[in-house]
Amino acid sequence: MEDIVAYLKAERGQDWRADLRKSMKAKERTSKLRVKMPEEDPNTRNTNNVEVNTGLSVEQAVLEAQRCLDCPDPTCMQGCPVGINIPKFIKKIETEDFLGAASVLKETNGLPAVCGRVCPQEKQCESTCFYTVKMKKIPVAIGYLERFAADFERDSGQMAIPETGDSNKIKVGIVGSGPAGLAAAGDLAKFGYDVTVFEALHEIGGVLKYGIPEFRLPNDIVDVEINNLKKMGVNFRINFIVGKTASFDDLKADGYQAFFVGSGAGLPRFMNIPGENYNGIFSSNEYLTRVNLMNAADPEYDTPVISGKNVAVIGGGNTAMDSVRTAKRLGAERSMIIYRRSEAEMPARVEEVIHAKEEGIEFMNLHNPLEYYADENGRVNSMKIQKMELGEPDASGRRRPVPIPGSEFIVDVDTVVVSVGVSPNPLIPASMPDLEVTDWGTIVVDKDSMQSSIPELFAGGDIVRGGATVILAMGDGRKAAAGMHAYIQEKVKAN
Repeated sequence: MEDIVAYLKAERGQDWRADLRKSMKAKERTSKLRVKMPEEDPNTRNTNNVEVNTGLSVEQAVLEAQRCLDCPDPTCMQGCPVGINIPKFIKKIETEDFLGAASVLKETNGLPAVCGRVCPQEKQCESTCFYTVKMKKIPVAIGYLERFAADFERDSGQMAIPETGDSNKIKVGIVGSGPAGLAAAGDLAKFGYDVTVFEALHEIGGVLKYGIPEFRLPNDIVDVEINNLKKMGVNFRINFIVGKTASFDDLKADGYQAFFVGSGAGLPRFMNIPGENYNGIFSSNEYLTRVNLMNAADPEYDTPVISGKNVAVIGGGNTAMDSVRTAKRLGAERSMIIYRRSEAEMPARVEEVIHAKEEGIEFMNLHNPLEYYADENGRVNSMKIQKMELGEPDASGRRRPVPIPGSEFIVDVDTVVVSVGVSPNPLIPASMPDLEVTDWGTIVVDKDSMQSSIPELFAGGDIVRGGATVILAMGDGRKAAAGMHAYIQEKVKAN
């Protein structure tokens, strides 16, 4: 309690007593333990695609909402890229107005059920929670509560569709149906624009569909959120590659006034080590796309994926965790993460690492592949690995992995998934020679409006950042929608 009083005095001055009276239950609330998310049994879930986290009960959600301190200056909102009014939606849950909570979420977030599942709240809103910043305690489970409110609304059969403005008859195009494109589309529809989303693949959702397994994000959850956008008037065109199916000039001739590019970072990186082209070695993009989007786990489909009994996944991010856990579900007897740094340096969410360990994934940290070997048919059958140790920090601030001489050894593998990063999709920049891009192939934009060097073209997400979370991409999409609206309205006034 002393911490709260000291904070209120410092931040609120003479108003601190009034604010304290509003939070008289603060001591009681801080004594409550954070809710634990219910989960499926690890030894069952690692054999199927059932969602691992099963969601909070009504009682759990209300108890967790009661932990919120109703801070006069809610620092949690500073960590939310899409600007959710976090205290307001949590208060709705505390008073058991669950539909009201969902309504608050959808004021600024068109994909709350998605974000409640896959966003790294521990690095964003929860990292700036009062508990974390001022009290050094476990924060309110904001992500769990967001998922609860969104799921409750969907299951209630009373799904509310956000209101849209009167149609202004102005056509705008969105390139890519990932989180950045969907966020931009939703906000532009609210402004009254005639919005069309162009998707190169046969399914809408981008990385939400092809990159994230159903045991983390079920497809039907994504489809519900997309259907809400359709009900708001957003149009979707699949199997449409902007730059190939039609150029930007073609679309402008068809009446489109401005565009948002959210084409992602779908170009996989490899390590360029000997044997990397052998059969049985995949990029994580190909491996997950074939399984998640093309039903490759079913041998009856035309695009099966051969996933062996000894599977090694190279990397330590969320995509690596998704890949290795997918391999386990496809029947691998030994599923390994091979990562050149220690577990402390892993960029993957802590929750995903814990889930992977529970499911029987083997972690070979401080190891790095040097070479792959193949059988007489050209299929990988083993790999040479070297042990590493941590040296001085590199440019990223993480300690640099250093090889240990003479530590090499051979491991049997029949499938390898390389998950060491991705590069921006080069198609759009290649089709627009006047577009300013960085040396890494990302589109250069104004950070406030997300406008590119071509005035009518805006961009965000991985095509700008090179690699981003779902919620950061959505934040870009929302900023770009506002920037596009300002740009178009300025043109309208000028004419």
